[in-house]
Amino acid sequence: MNSAPTPDAVHQAASQGGAGGSGAAQRRPLKVAFISPVFLFPADAGGKIRTGNILRGLKESGRFDITLLSPATAGQQREWQGELDRQCDRFVGWAPSAPRPRWQRAPDLLSSLPINVAADRAPAAVEAVEKLLASERFDVVVFDFVHAAVLRPATLQGATVCFTHNVEAEIFERHAKTAGSAPLRWLWGSQAAKMRRFEREALAKFTRVVAVSERDAKKFAADGLTTARAIPTGVDLDFFSWQAPVDGSPVVVFTGSMDWEANVDGIRFYIEDVWPRVRAEVPNAQLRVVGKNPPAALVQRNMPGVSFTGFVDDVRDHARDAQAFVIPLRVGGGTRIKAFEAMAMGLPVVSTTIGIEGLEVDHGTHFLRADGADELVRATLQLLADGALRLKLSRAARELVEDRFGHRVAADVFGGILLEAAEAAA
Repeated sequence: MNSAPTPDAVHQAASQGGAGGSGAAQRRPLKVAFISPVFLFPADAGGKIRTGNILRGLKESGRFDITLLSPATAGQQREWQGELDRQCDRFVGWAPSAPRPRWQRAPDLLSSLPINVAADRAPAAVEAVEKLLASERFDVVVFDFVHAAVLRPATLQGATVCFTHNVEAEIFERHAKTAGSAPLRWLWGSQAAKMRRFEREALAKFTRVVAVSERDAKKFAADGLTTARAIPTGVDLDFFSWQAPVDGSPVVVFTGSMDWEANVDGIRFYIEDVWPRVRAEVPNAQLRVVGKNPPAALVQRNMPGVSFTGFVDDVRDHARDAQAFVIPLRVGGGTRIKAFEAMAMGLPVVSTTIGIEGLEVDHGTHFLRADGADELVRATLQLLADGALRLKLSRAARELVEDRFGHRVAADVFGGILLEAAEAAA
């Protein structure tokens, strides 16, 4: 698997005549257009957090001049201007589409595009992207998520990069395997086939493709894509500062957007198959589900010891007192940045294989791996009971993310890929 070059190595190559000209020209910041299909604030989902960390790191380096383009209302731009200034040199917004209920999106199932891609091809977005790219020349144009490739103008020339946060087709395929009925399995399978085709065709058009793990990059390479480069998953170590796990009332925490199907599936499974057995052993244990838009069907079940916070301004306030941080996912893709955020804070993590997938961590040293209900019960109870184990995992995990997975490290590798793309296109 090809690894990403370091930023310094690519700068040196560029200054010797690559990426569009003389060494003097290359000492100026690389002009980057960064196109996101979603407004990045509040940073309440893993993709938003990862993209925001990368953009902040790129801007802090001083090597890139960044124009960020995404949907945003005037009110959103005013409210979040300070954070936008940390991520980009200028922001261009387009009018966001009004949210549509699921029944109104049903006709999109007949599209040749996957349903989530079809939803991103809004006229206002297409117009805004075409206008920006026609009015100004950029060294590199980045499309955030493979969905955003649907906004790429057909005539676009020069260096292009797609920042993939998952192998999207794999997520659909996993939903198809775990769906509870034959019609749902057929529906997910149909969408998986569409996404596999779209993903393969769209990514082949980019100069470089950024994957969030070596595993994902190898999956793309197995499909014949030679332009994929992996970056590490980065976490803001200053924001997610470490503290030793607390003793006290037994608390288990999960964080994640509760309008994402993979999180809903994982929490439903944990609540139904794991949690009653944990409570049977520890009757005062509390499970706190932190994340926006939890489904009413889950909230209204009123399971003993289970609470849903909905959207919160700061997840740290709702996670610091936990003895166990659970990631019970059965479907998903990419990497879960929530795992490194928890490890950075010192929270002991128990996760399924899919929940920790793509992250270079070791079972028993940095976290506890638990697949299936029986193993999740045992691992959760073990963390609730064993303070020494909690502290051991906490210290080792924080040391790991400090050494290798700070957000500036990930941004440096990402920056190297941008420079490599500019040189290759030149």
